[in-house]
Amino acid sequence: MIGGMSSASLDPRRQPREFLRALYDSAVARAQPSQVIAGFLPQLPKGRTLVIGAGKAGGAMAAAVDALWPANAPLSGLVITRYEHVPAAYRARPGRIEVVEAAHPVPDAAGLAATRRLMDLTQGLTPDDLVLCLISGGGSALLTQPAQWDAIGNSGGLTLDDKQRINRALLESGAAIGEMNCVRKHLSAVKGGRLAAMCAPARVVTLLISDVPGDEPAVIASGPTVADATSCADALAILDRYRIEIPAAARAALKDGTLETPKPGDARFAGHEVHLIAAPQASLEAAAGLAQRHGIEAHILSDEIEGESRVVGALHAALARQVAHRGQPFSKPCVILSGGETTVTVQRREGVKLGRGGRAGEFLLGCAQALGGLDGVHVIAADTDGIDGVEDNAGAIVTPDTLARARAAGLSVAEHLDRHDAYGFFSALGDLVVTGPTFTNVNDFRAVLVC
Repeated sequence: MIGGMSSASLDPRRQPREFLRALYDSAVARAQPSQVIAGFLPQLPKGRTLVIGAGKAGGAMAAAVDALWPANAPLSGLVITRYEHVPAAYRARPGRIEVVEAAHPVPDAAGLAATRRLMDLTQGLTPDDLVLCLISGGGSALLTQPAQWDAIGNSGGLTLDDKQRINRALLESGAAIGEMNCVRKHLSAVKGGRLAAMCAPARVVTLLISDVPGDEPAVIASGPTVADATSCADALAILDRYRIEIPAAARAALKDGTLETPKPGDARFAGHEVHLIAAPQASLEAAAGLAQRHGIEAHILSDEIEGESRVVGALHAALARQVAHRGQPFSKPCVILSGGETTVTVQRREGVKLGRGGRAGEFLLGCAQALGGLDGVHVIAADTDGIDGVEDNAGAIVTPDTLARARAAGLSVAEHLDRHDAYGFFSALGDLVVTGPTFTNVNDFRAVLVC
């Protein structure tokens, strides 16, 4: 339902905004834990079942497992999710799995305390026990325990302040998600397979909701239960590439391999299972199916698009112009869909005050600028978790009159791009897409409607 209107009654040409929002909603619905988790639950173990995990979908995943797990079977555990990301019903009537809320995308003390409690729960497990690990995007920040070491004869480790500073620097650097998570793994006591290693000798079954290009389990939430093929040297190279400073002792611990992660073939991972239960491609296919049911041909570019958000936006605009003017490579009317995870490299300039915004908003600013008010083209970009960056919107919508309305309101696309202020731009135009937390996360969703 969109604003009280059934999606079945939508006319894409007359109601393009509502149609685009319906596509987004269908993508989100396809990734809801309650809809996808049942077929992946393991058999009851001889011993007890411990549920642990972290991510933006963590609360909804825990609620789904609790509802489906036999009432007479032992079940306990702790899952960490983002603030305000616990489904209302589970918040009102908590179940057998405790859900703790913490900060994202920069970790906080609540996440640190919850992670320590979660780690404690893994002590004393036996081969008869089952650990069901629920992992989704956002887990890198929510599951936080700074690395500890004994390097160069001095025991020590990172602090929460160190982790926060390094995380902010990574987020602003323009690094791809795989690069960021390589660094996070090696500067953590729990990521990069270390959590699964703590659970030995119990059997570990990991259920994943992917928010990363390529759906690589070792990258999702920095792979806490998956053996890590990257190295300390890789992490150092990434830090150097983006000029991110870390404490000298941490650099030394990376250089001498003290902070190396468990590798493929490690006996502690024997018998473990990893299942992908929701991913960007499936959500894009759900949106494509809805479009086709409304008589609009749908074309999925890719579920793995990365790159600078504004540049990716301009490229989508170029494709829309080619369709509109030349009927290539697709004929109109059509909708062009894509997913993945773009990046925003924050440029700090003297005298320029940074605004508010996220990847989806910056994509749309770049797209609107390149479209130049092209008639018949409407665009939505929104994060499937309902939060674009750290704002209260999922994304926004661009229409053929976006630039004209912006000029009338005294708004400049170029100026807002310069200040990374997509939120301020689209808020002033009334074009934000606000959903609140969706309780899942399969990353960026983009749809370009050309009529």
